[in-house]
Formats: sequence, structure tokens, C-alpha cells
Amino acid sequence: MNSMETHEKNKSWIKTVKIPPPTLQNNTADADRLISVLKRLLKTDTIDIDVSVLGKLPDLVRKWDYNVSCSLFKDRKRWLLTGIKSLHDSTPFTGLAVDLGTTRVVLRLVDLSTGKILVESSLDNPQLSVGPDILARIHFTDQKGGLEQLKELIIKGLNKAIEKLCTQCKNKPEDIHLISVAGNTAMTHLFMGLNPHWIIREPYIPVINRPGLIKAKDLGIKVNPAAEVFIFPNIGSYFGGDLIAGILFSRINRIKDTTILVDVGTNAEVVVGNKNWLIGCAGAAGPAMEGGVTRMGMMAGPGVIDQIAINPDTHDFKIHTIDDMPPKGICGSGVIDLAAQLFLSGMIDIRGKLLPAVCGNKIIKKNGIRHLVVVSAGESATGSELTISQAGLDSLIRSKAAMYTILETITSSVGISLNDLSRFFVAGTFGSFINPVSAISIGMLPDLPPNIYKSLGNSSLGGATLLLTSSDFLEDIDRIRDSITYLELNVNQEFMNRFSAAKFLPHTDPSLFPSVKI
Repeated sequence: MNSMETHEKNKSWIKTVKIPPPTLQNNTADADRLISVLKRLLKTDTIDIDVSVLGKLPDLVRKWDYNVSCSLFKDRKRWLLTGIKSLHDSTPFTGLAVDLGTTRVVLRLVDLSTGKILVESSLDNPQLSVGPDILARIHFTDQKGGLEQLKELIIKGLNKAIEKLCTQCKNKPEDIHLISVAGNTAMTHLFMGLNPHWIIREPYIPVINRPGLIKAKDLGIKVNPAAEVFIFPNIGSYFGGDLIAGILFSRINRIKDTTILVDVGTNAEVVVGNKNWLIGCAGAAGPAMEGGVTRMGMMAGPGVIDQIAINPDTHDFKIHTIDDMPPKGICGSGVIDLAAQLFLSGMIDIRGKLLPAVCGNKIIKKNGIRHLVVVSAGESATGSELTISQAGLDSLIRSKAAMYTILETITSSVGISLNDLSRFFVAGTFGSFINPVSAISIGMLPDLPPNIYKSLGNSSLGGATLLLTSSDFLEDIDRIRDSITYLELNVNQEFMNRFSAAKFLPHTDPSLFPSVKI
């Protein structure tokens, strides 16, 4: 075992201990003898044992000859013992990482002893039945019983998903001793049943910023009765625990050189910094990127267009769909590819306007609005043509301008340029599929060498998973939260000036994008 493996094992939430058997000379309580051993091992003054564990402790420790594996967790001041097992029990202590997304919820089951990922699944957020976005759901909580209904929807959905997840790997929900949850501020409030009313009203105040640990049974989550739920902290109303988890996963808080992290979902959330400082902001650049730009827009999935190329001479389209299924829609990366290819082939101008002389019979009109046919009715999975409207392109231009302006504003606020960045992390589904060259071509991302860009995938889930693998990360989370400065863009005049300049392809200042040749 190398030093890294030894370190990680020592930092695991699972500890194996030998409890001194009782004697006439050492006749203190079973719990006291166990706590004494754990205190020395963990170098701590405070350990609490859940009452459900205490009830089984005397019989089990004698049955196992006083050798036990312990599942522990820690809040800011004390350690908690959530379960014990025999050393010969092959059933692992497990933890559950949850990315509590507004649209999609992703779960990952982890072996707490090894950090190995056992199984993963996802589900549509059950709260979609009430409202598609956070704003609609928060307004719904103002109705009698609305908050309780939203909490019940997500908890019931999670319990059903947990049952299925455990069945897949032949475990039981009772084997889950720790749960880590990362979500935006509003989602975690709804998850806990806390009133989010003031989150969306000036001066935008959440009920709590550091939820910390909550008993799973108090939330209604059906796992081990002693299980603890850690909810990632938020900075405020628009900077949530999902981004704290993303920072943890990217490790930008440990990197010497200045780095940036972008997570595109409902909003575009951005953090720039290094091991010495972090600054973050959020802005409305997300919806167009996540399927909101066009009627055929949707989240990435089988049959969804994720890549497009256009022959600059013939203007023929070559499309690629996920899993090579017949096309039924287009996701964010496909929209960006499409816009880049339309621009580079001369089918749209620098304002993003369709050019009928170049597009020819690919342009049709629906309700008086120009649409560009991307896939004909005969080739689509829906039996209808897939099109993007001029209004959709206009929305994309605004979103890409907002994205670039957010990046430009946050870096300039700390006296650096985008070219000074050593690494550019892109998170979320958006980050998994995006082609940086296409995003650069439309002026959405800065003109940096492609190798600077790195896709992180689901960084929120990644951060929630890391917490289950090592106690080190608990301290990291606090340090990250306390070191972030939040930049408010809504009152930033410089942002508005830059935004106007960015509403062209790729930009009003072409020198910012030297690699884009048209």
C-alpha cells in the first residue's frame, strides 16, 4: 500500500477498532469503552452514538469478540457514530451522493470503505409536475400546503429511486449510513421544507446558508435510521451548494495558477480563482444553452442532435445524434454547433440574422417568422421538420453574449484577462458535450487554445461523491465557502456596456477572436 492509499484509508469515514473487553477493573459502559478508543483514533474530544446503535451495541460487540467496523461522520464540532458491523460482514457500509437538480436528480451509491462507485441512476425531478423552474415552485409555496407538497414530491421520488438503486447492486437502503446532497439554494430549501419566499424578493435572503447535518429519518428519507444527511452550504440566494460541490470537485481551490469554472444550467454560474482566493457570480445565460432556444430544443439524450457540420460550398447539413438514433430534437451543444456552422458558412450575418439569399429553400415561414429547416420531416423521428427560428437564434445571441460578458467581467474585476487563465473547466451536461471550437466561433467562450478547456461532467455530483470518500473534504467545503467573494452583476454598469458589444458574431472587436476566420 503506497502513502496515498494509506492516507485515503486513514481519512475514510469507516474505522475498524478493537474495544477492550470489560473486566472488574475496567467495568465502564460498553459505549464509553468504544468512545474512548475512537477518541484516541480520531484525536477528538466529542463522539456521539446514535440511540439506534446503542440499543444493539451490547449484544453485537460480544458476538463479534469486540472487533467492529464503525461508520462515522462529522459535523463542525463533533463526530457521530451512525453504525457498526462485524469485520466478517461483506456487506459494505454505503453512502449516497445526490445532485439535487431543478430538472434532473442524479444519485450515486458509494462504498464508504473504498470510495468505489457501486451504481448510479437519475430521475426527472418530481417537482416538475408543479412547475418547470424554481420561480414557479417558489410561488407555489405561497399557496396553502404548497411547501409541504413540494417537499413530499422530492422525498418520495428519492425514496423510490433509492430502493431501485439498492436493488441493482443487491444492497439494502438500511446499508446507507451517509448522504451528501448538493443543489442550488432554492432546491435545498424545498428539500428541507424551508420557506423559500424571501429568496426571490429583495434583498434576496435565504432561511439558512449552512444546513449542515440533518437526520435522514427527520427528512423522511428511508435509509438506515441513524443515517446523517450533509447538505452542501450556499453563499446566498443565487450561489448554491451545487457550485460549492463543483469547486470541490474541480480542485480550483487547491491549484496555484488562476483557473475558471463555468457551470451552465438554469443560470451560468462562474467561479475564478486559485488556492489563495475565489470570486464567483451567476447570470441568466443558461436557458438558451440547455434546450430553451428553440422548439426542438431538449436535454441531451438518445436521438438528440449534439453535433452539426455544414458544407461551406453546398450548405448541406451533416448531423450527429446521441446513440445514432433518428433525430428528434437538439441539445445545447448542437445549438452552439449549428450557430457556429451557420456563421462560418455565411448563412447568418454578424447579428445572427438568417440570410435568405444564402439559405435558399431551407428557410420557411411559420406564423410570419422565419425558420431554418435543420432536419426535413421525412428524416426526423417526429415526422415533422426540425427547425430553428430567427427568434431562437436571437435568443442564442443574447445568451452567448451574456456568457462571454460574465466571463470578461469577472476576470477584469480581479485585474486579469481571459488569456491569463491556466485552465478553463466547463461543468454539467453542457460541458460534457460542448465543442469549445464552436463556442469560440460564436464568441461565447474566449479564444483560448482548445487544450485549456476541460469538461468536468456533473461536477455537483462529483463533489458530493468526494465528500463520501474522505473526511478531508469536509474541511475543504468550509474553506471554500468562507473564501468566496460574490460579485453582483445586476448592478454592474461595466457588465451592461460589455454585453452590448458582445451581441455580435463573434464580437464587435474581432481581435478578441483571432482564430475565427470567416
